[in-house]
Amino acid sequence: MISLKLPRSDGQGFFKYASPGAEIRPKPRRTPGRRRIKLMPEAWICSGSSNPVLAKKLAQKLGTKLAEVHLDKFANGEARVWVAEKKVPREAIILQSLSRPADEHLVELMLLADALRRLGASEITAVVPWLGYSQQDKVFRSGEPLSVKVIAKMLQVVPLKRLITFDLHNQAILGFFEIPVTNLSARPLFVDFFKQDLSKDTLVVAPDEGAVKNSRVFAQELGVPVAYVDKKRDLVSGQVTISGLSRSVKGKEILILDDVIVTGSTLLKVAGFLKTQGAASIRVAATHYLDIPGTQAALEKSAINTIAATDTVAPPIKFPKLQILSVADLLVQELS
Repeated sequence: MISLKLPRSDGQGFFKYASPGAEIRPKPRRTPGRRRIKLMPEAWICSGSSNPVLAKKLAQKLGTKLAEVHLDKFANGEARVWVAEKKVPREAIILQSLSRPADEHLVELMLLADALRRLGASEITAVVPWLGYSQQDKVFRSGEPLSVKVIAKMLQVVPLKRLITFDLHNQAILGFFEIPVTNLSARPLFVDFFKQDLSKDTLVVAPDEGAVKNSRVFAQELGVPVAYVDKKRDLVSGQVTISGLSRSVKGKEILILDDVIVTGSTLLKVAGFLKTQGAASIRVAATHYLDIPGTQAALEKSAINTIAATDTVAPPIKFPKLQILSVADLLVQELS
């Protein structure tokens, strides 16, 4: 048998020729664009302790099994993880947010990945709806670590094929990973939630410089104008100072889009400032609501009328102003 490579007439590579009379076929060319890794139907869901409700919902929507997992602690306080299955499919999904207590949830995630690999899973996708430490994306003072980069390295020590998260605080975080990372947006949920209750006075307000781009897109999708708050934070004290607005908010129905509510202190300051400037109402959309003690009471007393958040972090005890939207369908679209 003779094996030859013959040049193509269009100059785009070669035909492979194996033997006389064999059909000559050009090598298929890849279509450019983002590589999308799809999961096989038999992929199982494996839940850590951070958000079992979302894990169960995702397994039901995907029509796949939620693996039996036992999570406990040894007497010395170390995590005790057991995937109570004799064997698992080649593909597995771990759902675990790095919410409070972030360090414990991180260790759980890494141990679950190792346990699944030892049971036979060779392609493990980590769904980390809230990537803890993502706000520590810069070194502000000498002597501080670049925390989120350290966390990214730790996650890649375990055998993960891919990671999926939501609305990272800074897109530059993606560069700290060598594995594929998909940063989904919860914005479509908020567009659907708010679009039924718009008026000629609705105005999207970006609460800080980091939220400007996302707020502009949010406003375009809703078909309403956008304004910007001029805000500065002291890196030592954390004190926030608001110096002005890009346009008047008097009589306006304000929508604020942000990535996360931690203590809510900055959001409360912005909302209070908008009220003093004559805003008629203030509604907030935030992908991650971390439910820090004291935050709920502060938000209830605030000038904010409605808060729409998602279940990337286990849903807190509900209070009248809070509406929880599920990211489960967005995850299903990405995984199936």
